[in-house]
Amino acid sequence: MSVGVAIEKLNGRLVPVLEPVGRPVAEIVAAVHEHTIDQGLAVLAIEGLDRESLEPLLVYCAELKCEVDDATCPGCKRRTEVDGIGSFDVLARRHREIVIGDGAVRIEGPGEAVGTAASLEALVRDWAGESYWFWARRVIRKLRHGIRRAHIKGSAFSGGEAPAVLLMEPQLAENIGMVARAMANTGLDELRLIAPRDGWPNEKARIAASGANYVVDDGVAHGTLAEAIGDLNWVAATTARQRDLRKPVLTPEQVVNEMRARAAAGQRCGILFGRERNGLETDEVAVCDAVVMIPVNARFASLNLAQAVLLIGYEWMRQHERASLGRVTTYETPMATGLNVGASRPATKDELLGLYEHLEHELERLGFFKPPEKRQTMVRNIRSMLARMEATEQEVRTLRGVVAALAQGKGRARKTP
Repeated sequence: MSVGVAIEKLNGRLVPVLEPVGRPVAEIVAAVHEHTIDQGLAVLAIEGLDRESLEPLLVYCAELKCEVDDATCPGCKRRTEVDGIGSFDVLARRHREIVIGDGAVRIEGPGEAVGTAASLEALVRDWAGESYWFWARRVIRKLRHGIRRAHIKGSAFSGGEAPAVLLMEPQLAENIGMVARAMANTGLDELRLIAPRDGWPNEKARIAASGANYVVDDGVAHGTLAEAIGDLNWVAATTARQRDLRKPVLTPEQVVNEMRARAAAGQRCGILFGRERNGLETDEVAVCDAVVMIPVNARFASLNLAQAVLLIGYEWMRQHERASLGRVTTYETPMATGLNVGASRPATKDELLGLYEHLEHELERLGFFKPPEKRQTMVRNIRSMLARMEATEQEVRTLRGVVAALAQGKGRARKTP
C-alpha cells in the first residue's frame, strides 16, 4: 500500500494527513521525533510507511508546504498563529471553559470553545503549540545522515574512571540536555538524575543535547539521593553558598586531583550539582565528602547547571591524556599549542637570509638607505622585524614575490631595466 500527503477536513479545519489512514502529518512527525526513527515507525505501525516513504512527508512539514494548502495540524504552532492567538490571555478569551486535570480546576472565559489540559503547568507551557516543522527538519537530518555520534557509548571515552555527574531534582529537561552536551565535551559519560521534575527519559533533553545523545540515553533516574550515591565511594557537592559544615573546601582543580587519585586506587567518585532554583540543601551537602566552590565574582556567584558542569569537566579534561584542542575527524588531525603552520613548515635560515638579501638589494637600488652611515642599523632593524614573524616557507615565497612586484612591476606596469 502506497502512502502520501493529502488534505482533509477534520472538525471543520483543513488538515494535512497521511493517506490512506487519515492521520495528521504532525502526529507522524511527533512519533518519529520522540523516538528513534525506526522505533517511531514501529509505534505507528502504518502499512506502507517506511524510511523511504517517510521522507516526502517530513519534507512537506519541514518546508511548511501546508501554508500553500491553507491547512494546519492540531497542536501545531502554525494553527495558533493562523487563529491569531498571540498570548495566553487571548487563548483564555477564546474559550468558554478550559478543564484542568480531573476538573477540580477550570478556567472560564467569554468565548465558545471548550478545552482540556493535564495540568496548569502543562497548559502554560504548551498552549502556543509545537513547532512540528522544526522537529521534521531534525528528523530529516537523522534520516539522511544518521544520529551524530550515535556510535559512541557511555563509557567510550573515560573507561569508567570519570566521576558520575549527579543532578539534584533538575527542573527542566532542556537543562539536562545542555548538561549532557557539556559532559560529552569534556569526557564525562555517566549521568545520574535524582527525582527529575519532568520525568525520565525525556525527548526534550535529547534535543537540547545537540548530538550528545549517548549521555542522555545512558542517563539513569533515581528516586532519592541515597539511592543515587549508594555505590560511590566519594562524592563532592558543588555550592556557591558557604555552609557551616566541617568539610574540605576544594577548587575545581583540587577536586579533580582528588578524584583522579581515588580513581587510580579503584574508587568510584561523583560530583553533585544542585537545583536550578536554589541549589543544594545543607542536609544534602552534609552527606557528601567535600565541598567544591568555583572561583566567581563574589557579587554574582550563581551559575546555571551546564556552566557549572562544564567548568568541572574542563578541569577533568585538561588533565586527561586524550584531551584534544578542538575536534579530530577523518580530515582534521590533532592540534597542538603554538604556531599553526598547517601543511607548510617554518622557513629555514637560508630561506630567510635569501628574503633579507633580496629586500635589501631592492631597497639599496631604490636609494632607501639614507644617510649611508645608518645603513647597517636599518638593515638590522628590518631583519629583526621580519624574524619576529616566524614566517613559514610559503610566507617567505609570498614576500619575495611582493618585493619583486613592487620593485619591477607586473604586466604592463613592469619597469624596464
